[in-house]
Amino acid sequence: MAKPKSKMLRWLWSIIWKLALLLVLVLLLFRFVPPPTSAFMLQSSYPVQQSWVVIDELPSYMPLAVVASEDQRFPNHFGVDFTAISNALEDYSDGEGLRGASTISQQTAKNLFLWPGRSLIRKGLEAGLAISLEAIWGKKRILEVYLNIAEFGKGIYGVEAASQHYYGRSARDLSPNQAARLAVLLPNPQQRNPNRLSVNLFERVQWIERQMRQLSDAHLNAILH
Repeated sequence: MAKPKSKMLRWLWSIIWKLALLLVLVLLLFRFVPPPTSAFMLQSSYPVQQSWVVIDELPSYMPLAVVASEDQRFPNHFGVDFTAISNALEDYSDGEGLRGASTISQQTAKNLFLWPGRSLIRKGLEAGLAISLEAIWGKKRILEVYLNIAEFGKGIYGVEAASQHYYGRSARDLSPNQAARLAVLLPNPQQRNPNRLSVNLFERVQWIERQMRQLSDAHLNAILH
């Protein structure tokens, strides 16, 4: 007769592999089909505005603005940027505030499947999901989903809804400056408006634009083409 402990281990293993299989199937589906919603949209306290736009229809500087602002090493890491984490820890040990080092892949995983907060459990799940997205989706799809589910304001998700809300035009028609202004919202979208920027945020937009020029479209060519 099997011991109760052995039965429990077999039961746990059965649950784990079934959940893992379900996750793989969901990720495979979302590799080709736009996610109908996200965990963050479901948790929103505001009415959700979101409209999907294919990344190939966006001007090249829209994804570039987000990468320049949020994760310049995006083309080079595999979901988790250990260099950025190390630098953040060094800055913290030097007396600076502890800043985030989440990649776009991690932010996509968090927005799509998880919840706000900074617990170690959530960060561990976020990292594991980010690596899974890299393996199953690839960079272009991750960037496309991120641009469509990232929060840009109270209940405003994705660059298309953000562009319509703030500029009254499709994201397909944004200027480089407007793209940079949307990118500056991402760390704190509910407290920022691209048309009413503080001096510090205006300087941040200028910095993003300089980074966009320095990186150029070549930075994402291997991903997008």
